[in-house]
Amino acid sequence: MATTETDLQDLLHGDGYLPKFESFEEERQHRKQRLAAGFRLFGKFGFDEGVAGHITARDPERLDHFWVNPFGMNFRHIRVSDLVLVNRDGEVVEGNAAVNRAAFAIHSQVHEARPDAIAAAHSHSLHGKAWSTLGRLLDPITQDACAFYDDHSLFDDYTGVVLDLEEGKRIAHALGDHKAVVLRNHGLLTVGHSVDEAVWWFITMERSCQAQLLAEAAGSPVLISPEMAELTSTQVGSHLAGWFSFAPLYAMIVREQPDLLE
Repeated sequence: MATTETDLQDLLHGDGYLPKFESFEEERQHRKQRLAAGFRLFGKFGFDEGVAGHITARDPERLDHFWVNPFGMNFRHIRVSDLVLVNRDGEVVEGNAAVNRAAFAIHSQVHEARPDAIAAAHSHSLHGKAWSTLGRLLDPITQDACAFYDDHSLFDDYTGVVLDLEEGKRIAHALGDHKAVVLRNHGLLTVGHSVDEAVWWFITMERSCQAQLLAEAAGSPVLISPEMAELTSTQVGSHLAGWFSFAPLYAMIVREQPDLLE
């Protein structure tokens, strides 16, 4: 059965913990503020690698449009006013900057395949890309890693920089209904029902990759049992947990760098 505009709006606003807004303009500004904060956090944590990396947020009114970072601008400098709005054809609708072709090829297909995903995050973070070279999923070796237990997948291929929409579709297919996917020889990609959630999943997944790399360098990590990993995933891996975990980081970065809201 085809999904109507009303169905999609209901789906996107079905999470009771998310803030309610009086207008699309208010909701749009909220998402853009979280998006700009996400970029500043990525910059603060060293997730930048030249011009690589992107976070996108679906527009609340034009559901086949998304906001993204200007191509070539350092994450540490991005403000709300710098964000660019792109339509389903890759055309810049609002903003005065070009868009990374790889960002459009990947994110347009992820947003198309996942109407529940408000946001998607990807960068070439050090430990995420190191882990991706192993072509493996994360193991449940820590409480934090259990957020991804049975809820992340592997895109087990590499064909160069993603510039083709068909490659983006393959990545979206590999992601499936999970919160994250490991892109082999490339890095990590996460999604969420809010910008807050997608950014948090990326941050904690990057750290989980780092923790497993360190643990395996030192010895043989003890895995959490499947029963306990599944239980813990419900405690630390829910949409609410992802959204709420971002809150202190947002408060910190806005206090440190209030110009991001400009």
